[in-house]
Amino acid sequence: MPELPEVETVRRGLLRLVKGKTIQSVDIIWPKTIEGDNEAAKLILRGRTIEDIERRGKFLLFRLSDNLTLVSHLRMEGKYYTVPVDEPLEKHVCVVFHLDEQIDLWYMDTRKFGRMQLVKTGTETELVPGIRKMGPEPTDADLTVAYLQQIMAKSRKIIKPFLLDQSNLAGLGNIYVDEVLWQTKIHPEQPVDTVTLAEITALRRNIIDELARATEHHGTTVHSYTNAFGEAGSFQNELQAYGRAGEPCMRCGTPLVKIKVAQRGTTYCPKCQVIHE
Repeated sequence: MPELPEVETVRRGLLRLVKGKTIQSVDIIWPKTIEGDNEAAKLILRGRTIEDIERRGKFLLFRLSDNLTLVSHLRMEGKYYTVPVDEPLEKHVCVVFHLDEQIDLWYMDTRKFGRMQLVKTGTETELVPGIRKMGPEPTDADLTVAYLQQIMAKSRKIIKPFLLDQSNLAGLGNIYVDEVLWQTKIHPEQPVDTVTLAEITALRRNIIDELARATEHHGTTVHSYTNAFGEAGSFQNELQAYGRAGEPCMRCGTPLVKIKVAQRGTTYCPKCQVIHE
């Protein structure tokens, strides 16, 4: 599943490709992609201009004219591409937005898990469950030590599923949780309420810096992720823990170990990342 850096990279690419374009018509090939009445959605979208594209966590928010927002979640395999008008449809195209200037915007999804929802702009925080319950963005302005200290003191979870929970913190997924836990020397099964203030402070800094750095590298390509230009990200070349099971830890040289935590493959260093009381 694309994580925050990948979704942000897609957002930036789409801004360059389709901002200011007007939707002339829409073809919905896979009806479940757009929630609700598909025929009504096609009528509502016709004639709307893409004024901006924002992001909240892993959600893309297409800000359309006349106070309408198209909320898009890529889920596991969703991708956007622009192609010349009337380009023959490829397999797995779920929705086609016919734009002005002879451009089509394809939404492709091999697993067809991705979803879109039309809402009045400003109501997405109330009407889209995933956004309504979402925690703060991993930025200096939004994610504070005080906030983390408060919610972690109340938690009875272990740290990895806690960080994956979007209601605690927006945007982190399996790849970057492994990375920031390795960087902070926290075992993925460390009880959340036992993480020290010093560790919380370091963890916050690593989360913010790691996601910013991954975004600058256009995300991590695992399986089939590409950006809006069809290009792969390059941050997989920078990974320090994820995907490196059996390889030496970059800090101490101990072979990294892969285990299952919360049903997710998890890579860590058994020497650097030790559970403490």
